[in-house]
Amino acid sequence: MKANVGGIDRVARIAAGVVLIGLAATGTVGVWGWIGVVPLATGLSGWCPAYLPFGLSTCKMKK
Repeated sequence: MKANVGGIDRVARIAAGVVLIGLAATGTVGVWGWIGVVPLATGLSGWCPAYLPFGLSTCKMKK
C-alpha cells in the first residue's frame, strides 16, 4: 500500500473521524456517527482505497 493521503488531508480526516465518533458515543447523532471510523482509519493509515480507481493522491511527490 503506497500512501496516497497527504498532510492536511490526514489531519482533516482524523479530526472529522474523532468528532463523529465522539458525537456517536454521546448519543448526539445516533448510530450513523460511527461512520467516523472510516475517515479516522484512512487518516491514521495514510492510505485511502477510494482514491485508487481515480488515481488520486494528496501526498507531495518526491523528486
